[in-house]
Amino acid sequence: MKNSSRLSLRLQIRSFKNTFFQCHDLPFKGLLADSLIDAIHKSGDIRSTVFTPLITLRAFLFQVLSSTGACKEAVAHILIERIGLDYSANSMNTGPYCKARLRLKLLHLEEAVKSSGQRLHEQASKKWLWNGYRVMLVDGTTLLMPDTNDNQKAYPQQSAQKPGLGFPIVRLVGLLSLATGSCVDYAIGPYQGKGTGETSLFSLLVQSLNKHDLLLADRYYTSYANFALLMRQGTPLVFRQRSTVKSDFRRGKRLGTKDHIIHLKKPKKKTVWMSDEAWADLPDELSIREFSVKGTVYVSTLVDATMYSRQSLAELYLQRWKIEVDFRTIKTQLGMEMLRCQSAEMVKKEIAVHLLTYNLIRANIARAACLNDKEPRHLSFMSAVQLMRNTASLCLTLTGITLGKLVHPLLIAMAQTEVGQRNRPNQPRVIKRRPKGYPLMTKPRSEYATN
Repeated sequence: MKNSSRLSLRLQIRSFKNTFFQCHDLPFKGLLADSLIDAIHKSGDIRSTVFTPLITLRAFLFQVLSSTGACKEAVAHILIERIGLDYSANSMNTGPYCKARLRLKLLHLEEAVKSSGQRLHEQASKKWLWNGYRVMLVDGTTLLMPDTNDNQKAYPQQSAQKPGLGFPIVRLVGLLSLATGSCVDYAIGPYQGKGTGETSLFSLLVQSLNKHDLLLADRYYTSYANFALLMRQGTPLVFRQRSTVKSDFRRGKRLGTKDHIIHLKKPKKKTVWMSDEAWADLPDELSIREFSVKGTVYVSTLVDATMYSRQSLAELYLQRWKIEVDFRTIKTQLGMEMLRCQSAEMVKKEIAVHLLTYNLIRANIARAACLNDKEPRHLSFMSAVQLMRNTASLCLTLTGITLGKLVHPLLIAMAQTEVGQRNRPNQPRVIKRRPKGYPLMTKPRSEYATN
């Protein structure tokens, strides 16, 4: 047993980087900058014997990666690591770990998500791009959390539900990379209220896009304001046209069959989520391409019909549904659909750590694809999760050549689990039966009689 019960800083950093293969001569190295890791280290109680900021974050990552998502598993993970490194074992009491999580800075966690996602997106192989563009996807989803007063105050349940009968609900809008699946940026807010809709949250993410990106979005994001913001940013787009718009291909500049350029006038009514100044700053008119393929109408700012045919753009748009699969993956396979934290501040941290874990797993999938001449989207995320779960503790205690011998077979194994590629199935969103046969809750739990 080693004299000191506190792991050295060098050992903490090495262990942190080892967790998701961040310290080897592999593709996509350095997704988390050393400066950020240093800032995390200095942000909390570095004098703690066990749960320093870096160790706490690593335990938090493993908690998300684990099959149960329980704090006990995170604490047990650190205990196994310390025993493997010949340090004194920590207590299985979860209290110190939970208090250490409170001390983690939300700013650092959010930066870790965005920097890891952005770097993974920007380092994508040229073979994974579309006509030189790094394709981005945007969509929204909702998450539930424990029904506490603090959570209800920050993220109220749906207004149609009576007090005590619903769960607090948060809306999340994310920008995800089509090539790698990484979460490049995200924004959260209450489910209801002014400025909490998907388009309002999306406006906070526009700055993360640039001229090398190409954005795909469903018809919900099709609006004059979004067109103007993206065109100002220099980011081309392919959206589905709103069903309420009646397209007349006899008008405008004709580019081909059911393909033309139209001029949009700035609406007289201001977009709800924009300020008066921001709305006044938008141009009075926009030119945009509108085309139809197999009865579906799309809009795009890629106006060169010779270089970008309407058929190729329509085929590209079919890839948009993968963001829905990605959200489902994060919610079900990483347990983010029902959050665990009791306070609104910790809910924000929990979301950030879930997305960071997701990005780091996506990084390993990208490494496996790159080393085995495959595409990340063709490899199974669930298989990668299972491999990481089964080797997480082992990776922490191995070093140097020994760890390197483990990493490469793991990446080969990830590359062997390919999934079938298909377009979005045309199926209704229905289920065969309720998961359980219990009746719906109609009054607070405390009012039900107990035996």
